[in-house]
Amino acid sequence: MKVKEVVEIVLSLNGGKKFEKTCDQLIQGDWEQEVTGVVTTFMATVDVINQAIDKGYNLIITHEPTYFTGSDRLDWLESDPVYHKKKALINDNRISIWRYHDHMHSGITDLIYAGLLKTLGWEDYLETDIPLPHCYSIPATSLMDLVGFFKNTLDMQVVRVVGDLEMQCSRVGILVGGGSLGLGIEEMPAKLMNDEKLDVIICGEITEWTLSAYVRDAAALGLNKAIIIVGHERSEEPGMKDLADRIQPLLKEIPVCFTDSREPFVYL
Repeated sequence: MKVKEVVEIVLSLNGGKKFEKTCDQLIQGDWEQEVTGVVTTFMATVDVINQAIDKGYNLIITHEPTYFTGSDRLDWLESDPVYHKKKALINDNRISIWRYHDHMHSGITDLIYAGLLKTLGWEDYLETDIPLPHCYSIPATSLMDLVGFFKNTLDMQVVRVVGDLEMQCSRVGILVGGGSLGLGIEEMPAKLMNDEKLDVIICGEITEWTLSAYVRDAAALGLNKAIIIVGHERSEEPGMKDLADRIQPLLKEIPVCFTDSREPFVYL
């Protein structure tokens, strides 16, 4: 099976919608290359590429950019040694990298959220009777215990929190990745918190003058509000892990594996 055939199968998985303008491109490689194995990952870092090489797999499906901008632009990298060394590593080992981002979020279901929901085991808590698909009613728990749950479930060393750790929470919203930045409407996360009477929002990315400032003031005023910031990578990686399970039966004899790109930071 060739790279282009694998991509068509993946695109058909979530409804078959195709965008004319999208960041979902073959970032590097050859559409006609025969696929020896597929790696799914949040980001095609050098470490992930090396792990694919060690396995003998030559197609990486990445959710986020390979070359450091949202659209994988190359115009600014002409003289950059990081780009040239990474490109050489990919080319010398005949690796193809295809990005699966826009279509993954915009099909029949958002497969990134679906993977996170499966990892959390919150299927029974998801509220389906409101137009916002990522609000949950969970059994009442303290913010401290909820933080511990996310640390253990997402395998995290450090979680950033705003709010009273002793507060009780049962209404939870989740905004993965850049969702908690507002997706172009910076007040959206705070408005969501108020409109849906959320106690806690689980955040991917965060801007310190928007939602975190809103929750900080809310807590100072005695209101039952908090956020747990797990980061972009930790909030979206479960979707890429789940993707490997979804596509393996469709690719039959071609092996598929998930490779964790890990949190980007070391905490001292």
